[in-house]
Amino acid sequence: MPHRLVRRAGAEFLGTAILVATVVGSGIMGTLLSDNLAVTLLINAAATVAVLAVLIWTFGPISGAHFNPVVSGVEMARREMPIGEGAIYIAAQIIGACVGAMLANLMFALPAVTASTNIRTGGNIWLGEIVATAGLLLVIGALTRTGRGNLGAAMVPAWIGAAYFFTSSTSFANPAVTIGRSLTDTFSGIAPASVPMFIIFQLIGAAIGALLTEFFYPRRGVAPEPLDLPGAIHHGPHDE
Repeated sequence: MPHRLVRRAGAEFLGTAILVATVVGSGIMGTLLSDNLAVTLLINAAATVAVLAVLIWTFGPISGAHFNPVVSGVEMARREMPIGEGAIYIAAQIIGACVGAMLANLMFALPAVTASTNIRTGGNIWLGEIVATAGLLLVIGALTRTGRGNLGAAMVPAWIGAAYFFTSSTSFANPAVTIGRSLTDTFSGIAPASVPMFIIFQLIGAAIGALLTEFFYPRRGVAPEPLDLPGAIHHGPHDE
């Protein structure tokens, strides 16, 4: 595997792992600090928004800071990323998400893996995932199509933070994160039985978000731009 791709995949692995560790760990900490579910959710959301901003700023120049299979999948569908490279990204994201959940469990003296018993199901919940994922893909599309990818570290976390509170699903919007969160029986967990439907509706939301991007921000013959947030590092000839 070329050194450049190893570095990009490593950034996707580590970034997704830290993201999930934050989501799960802050949920556990929230329940330790307060019996009020609103306070716990606020702690969970604030930590997620903060770490997502840091991760996008840190890893955006390396891998584009996707941390999300639907973001990589849309890029592959637009032929902005080779299928093989996209598959490596997605594998790195899923493995990273699982490692992140296990890390959070271990930090709070819990078993590394415990299947969640938190059932999340129902048409209203799935609709929330469609809205959360479609909005995420539209925000990313708007940034990249207008040359404002440098704002990704602010705009993407802002959307996720808002969607925590205005969507019924609390905005998973990410198949890798959803899989990772099935490995913890804590505040942020999701029962394994609920995962497949969440992912299906995330894919639907991603397709809607991609179509909205094409409608509002058509390329008009311009060469495809990668979804890098912010601009990618310029690699030298020895990175291949």
